[in-house]
Amino acid sequence: HSAVYRKNAVLICRNYKGDVDMAEIDHFMPLLMQHEEEGLLCPVLSHGSVHFMWIKHSNLYLVATTNKNSNASLVYSFLYKLVEVFTEYFKELEEESIQDNFVVVYELLDELMDFGFPQTTDSKILQEYITQEGAKLEVAKSKVPTTVTNAVSWRSEGIKYKKNEVFIDVIESINVLVNANGSVMSSDIVGSIKLKTMLSGMPELRLGLNDRVLFALTGRDKGKTVTMEDVKFHQCVRLSRFESDRTISFIPPDGESELMSYRINTHVKPLIWIESIIEKFSHSRVEIMVKAKGQFKKQSVANNVEVRVPVPSDADSPKFKTSTGNAKYVPEKNMVVWTIKSFPGGKEFLMRAHFGLPSVENDELEGKPPITVKFEIPYFTVSGIQVRYMKIIEKSGYQALPWVRYITQSGDYQLRTNV
Repeated sequence: HSAVYRKNAVLICRNYKGDVDMAEIDHFMPLLMQHEEEGLLCPVLSHGSVHFMWIKHSNLYLVATTNKNSNASLVYSFLYKLVEVFTEYFKELEEESIQDNFVVVYELLDELMDFGFPQTTDSKILQEYITQEGAKLEVAKSKVPTTVTNAVSWRSEGIKYKKNEVFIDVIESINVLVNANGSVMSSDIVGSIKLKTMLSGMPELRLGLNDRVLFALTGRDKGKTVTMEDVKFHQCVRLSRFESDRTISFIPPDGESELMSYRINTHVKPLIWIESIIEKFSHSRVEIMVKAKGQFKKQSVANNVEVRVPVPSDADSPKFKTSTGNAKYVPEKNMVVWTIKSFPGGKEFLMRAHFGLPSVENDELEGKPPITVKFEIPYFTVSGIQVRYMKIIEKSGYQALPWVRYITQSGDYQLRTNV
């Protein structure tokens, strides 16, 4: 049973098995409010023998109900998949898009799950036979595309391109937590390999990475290798091949998709190092000095760097001085945002800020939010992962070009302060 909910009413609801009373959903919102007030909000709420598993997306709640000991991770994967499919269809998933597209939403809910079992969840395939134009709907529905019954349910047959190419993006996000003394408390890399496939027919692809386990298996131990953990693949990847000989072989979905994600548990040197001195003179002013240093190769450049420095909520009349970029006060978030468009490796920049404080002390105890940093460094991966080859084989024998791009960006990147 799944429902899409806004703060005060159920927008749309689908009962898949008939074993949970439709009226049960009315208990969800009061339960949520009660838990929220008590500060005990949790992703699973229960009322009697019925469990509510829910996620929030913009102003909507997507809720699945069950009275069994269901597989929670499956249910959450399905709820997030719903968001993904609805977003593909309606661009924005919000109250209006549900109300304006009731018929399509019901059709999708019917196709996405049957009797409590997830079915076709690939929006590209769904779009072949569930369209948003009412008139088309009847014609399209008379014939279910073969893709749905094919062994390859994520790719249609008969795709044609004038120019055959595949674009590979290797994107790594760095998570770092640095304590107030400057020691790195925790760090890891979360990677994702994304494809944009523009290939005709039913091509077979093989992707080669500098994977340490593969190199150990084949006895080739030359050059830098990486150890990937928590590897997750798109359903198109043949897992048995990967398990036996670490080959990543697959028939790709058409267009954009995430082929795989991985985590690398390693000590990461923070690529942008921040030193800060924040001095608070009570009843008069706050002085902030922040130094940012690029701790990556000189030939690389970090783009769109944002250093976000917290300031007391009662601060006013800001003054700034920066050696590069520009700083602005964002009062609704109680922070200074220092933006540097282009930050070359090895360089060091400085920002000073001065704020007035009211003469009356603010009684509320404020926490000590950390400084956070956002950035993106193209043509570079911090782990050293490399696409060694991408082989493309299709029975018509066409030549295809693979293009590879590497990007490193900030994930959860925090540096604690003393103040």
